[in-house]
Amino acid sequence: MKMRIHKIAAIPADGIGPEVIDAGTQVLDALSDHLDTLSFDITHFDWGSDHYKAHGVMMPEDGLDQLKSFDAIYFGAVGAPDVPDHITLWGLRLPICQGFDQYANVRPTRIIPGVNTPLKDVGVGDLDWVIVRENSEGEYSGNGGRIHRGLPEEVGTEVSIFTRVGVTRIMRFAFALAQSRPRKLLTVVTKSNAQRFGMVMWDEIAAEVAPEFPDVTWDKMLVDAMTVRMTLDPQSLDTIVATNLHADILSDLAGALAGSLGVAPTANIDPEGRFPSMFEPIHGSAFDIAGKGIANPVATFWTAAQMLDHLGEGTASAHLMAAVDRVCAAGILTPDVGGTATTQEVTDAVVEAIRGRNSLG
Repeated sequence: MKMRIHKIAAIPADGIGPEVIDAGTQVLDALSDHLDTLSFDITHFDWGSDHYKAHGVMMPEDGLDQLKSFDAIYFGAVGAPDVPDHITLWGLRLPICQGFDQYANVRPTRIIPGVNTPLKDVGVGDLDWVIVRENSEGEYSGNGGRIHRGLPEEVGTEVSIFTRVGVTRIMRFAFALAQSRPRKLLTVVTKSNAQRFGMVMWDEIAAEVAPEFPDVTWDKMLVDAMTVRMTLDPQSLDTIVATNLHADILSDLAGALAGSLGVAPTANIDPEGRFPSMFEPIHGSAFDIAGKGIANPVATFWTAAQMLDHLGEGTASAHLMAAVDRVCAAGILTPDVGGTATTQEVTDAVVEAIRGRNSLG
């Protein structure tokens, strides 16, 4: 069988990013060795806050050109205590997402065996969601500004941009994803009672797109009511679509409800395949634990599984997630989910589970 080689750009960046991306590449190497049908040509880029401190930019001016030829981007996190957050985010992650039109941000959530949820009477299988976040416009479009800085009459504006093209394409993506899942259920989240222009347009376009997917059952929720439903009636949800800001917030809540942001993955996808898509854990740089060796690598492993699915490697993805489930069920967990294992101990256990050489719990 012909070997499939995937070119991956690894950008570990800040905080615990280098630790978890290192763990992720170890797992990818183990999959390559075990399955013997695929391999990964991984190139590391030292972009991030340290690069900013040395060069005044988070990545080089031709950064996107350097990334274009890769099949996928494996991203760690941005954020440092001594660099303003808007510089780190707008200097690296958002330029990649927007420059490569990765307009579909896909964030699956489920309760992993061995990881406790704060939800009462909810366990493995009871919470199985995918949140689709519009990733190119909305509240994070970057439109706005500040005038009269430092004066009493200073004004700051942050303009949310919603386009018919942008809303329609993410709605079709979300309906199609819901259609591919067993329950064929979609919830559209807006705030159209108070935001009567862009959000009302979201509601109207959802209704326009829905007839294209007659087998999908869909409903609407206001974002504030959605937090209540996610907490008190999680089994009623399956696929969820929301704006850039709303889905950003709801997916953090989803990760916490599943036990920890340390187990929550993200895919930033260009569904048309014109550019490489980018895969990253949700948890951020977590610089308060950076260097301590206790960062949870599970989100990064799950992110790698999403990357494998995107690359057409469904067997490898399933093998990886089965190994992760097995290791977590055996209680080999980092402190954020109640365990005592280090990042490397969890990584070693997953590598051994992939290779089928360990006997867990």
